[in-house]
Amino acid sequence: MQMYLRSRAVCVRLETPNHTTSSLDANMQTIEKTHPKFLELKTRLTEINNISSAASLLYWDQATHMPPSGAAARGRQLATLRQIAHEKLTDGAIASLLDSLRAYEADLAYDSNEASLIRLTRRLHEQAAKVPAAFTATISQHRAASYEAWAKARPANDFALVQPYLEKTLELSREWANFFPGYDHVADPLIDASDYGMKAADIRAIFADLRQQLVPIVEAITAQAPVDDACLHQTYPEADQIAFSLKLLAQLGYDFQRGRQDKTLHPFMTRFSINDVRITTRVYENDLSQGLFSTIHEMGHAFYELGNDLAFEGTPLAGGISAGVHESQSRLWENLVGRSRPFWQFFYPQLQAAFPQQLGNVSLETFYRAINKVQRSLIRTDADEVTYNLHVMIRFDLELDLLEDKLAVRDLPAAWNERYRRDLGVVPESDRNGVLQDVHWYSGIIGGAFQGYTLGNLMSAQFFAAALQANPEIPAQLEEGNVHRLHNWLQENIYRHGRKYTAAELIERVTQAPLSTTPLVDYIKQKYGQIYQL
Repeated sequence: MQMYLRSRAVCVRLETPNHTTSSLDANMQTIEKTHPKFLELKTRLTEINNISSAASLLYWDQATHMPPSGAAARGRQLATLRQIAHEKLTDGAIASLLDSLRAYEADLAYDSNEASLIRLTRRLHEQAAKVPAAFTATISQHRAASYEAWAKARPANDFALVQPYLEKTLELSREWANFFPGYDHVADPLIDASDYGMKAADIRAIFADLRQQLVPIVEAITAQAPVDDACLHQTYPEADQIAFSLKLLAQLGYDFQRGRQDKTLHPFMTRFSINDVRITTRVYENDLSQGLFSTIHEMGHAFYELGNDLAFEGTPLAGGISAGVHESQSRLWENLVGRSRPFWQFFYPQLQAAFPQQLGNVSLETFYRAINKVQRSLIRTDADEVTYNLHVMIRFDLELDLLEDKLAVRDLPAAWNERYRRDLGVVPESDRNGVLQDVHWYSGIIGGAFQGYTLGNLMSAQFFAAALQANPEIPAQLEEGNVHRLHNWLQENIYRHGRKYTAAELIERVTQAPLSTTPLVDYIKQKYGQIYQL
């Protein structure tokens, strides 16, 4: 299942040359001439994809429209579909086909669609074969039940309600990791499942480097008088926010013939096919930034999936490479575009027109500083670009402590609060805004859930710097409401490739450099140095 948590008057239609009929015809002609074993493999993979997409649709319904009493049955349904998909992926016939295709793969160019599909399928098959199908059903059913418990526990501020579910999740997470013996750290297989090739030691090193550079910036900014962001916290009717978000999505190029937006408790994007990629948002009437930026964030995820080469439809090549690369696209659009001054020089008058009483007398400069306010805060999804990664580091460290049995689930709320006091100088007034705020541990596994957000922030800055180097006119175009050049650059360099490359390969390919903290830190220093006169 693919799920990722969170112009002028005339909209520019984005060009997607890989979706043309001629390219599809050429692809089909190529496929028809390939090895018959490859065609059989592709047929089997399409069947697996269809089953997984049906499971994704059931999850989307659960998170958007399903009545609460349907939770138990939905858990069984999801478990059945995921077990069937798992059994088909681990079937000996797949292994036999992959063995038969080794010589065929060797004759192909590394980055050909066929070689990439065989290579990726072999990796996915070998990983899945280590996990019993019955276990996938167990964990799937538990995740559905846990999500429903969290959906009740968070608004009720009742951690005790979800604690037994989380204890079971921790048990299942360790059990899953132990299907992959030989790891250096129990979290390694869990991290690898989301961000292939990364280990706990790698993440710790990256986080230590980034923390060392960010903390002095946070201290320098928060020592100043806080920015006034009262303009964001007036009453903004939900219906008006939704209407503006839909208008903005259309102008930015989100294709409503291939997607839709719905409300949910915790925003996410999910794909059923390359031509059906849906997003969700949440709206708070006393906080304009919530719905606004969760919409742009999820749109970034959707752009990635919608931009996949249609030749990948129904195969594992469709989708995003890793949690980090996927987050790089949502964070790029949310922050480097959506919180930029050029972007709002064009779109702010439209926002004022939508909310004349609230923003009619608020200057662009006041609004721009408000949406980029840096503060020591409680909520990760609300956090500014400077402090955001400190929120992620807290969660990552707590995950490792839980997995290492250094921290019991019953003590997690207190540990959470202490880390927030120590790292950000704030303490949650309730578990609702503390340990219960993120859905990840309550709808997935513990381990590998959060590092992708910071990896995505690093990649977003590195990719955006490469885009600006190739197209220096992008900021000027954003001032005119034109995202055409940026979107097409991302389409050509990232989106169309789907999962053909590993994250490390893609970063090197696109930026001619390995992943680095430098582009993000340089971006933060430049942008916030101007805002706060550092």
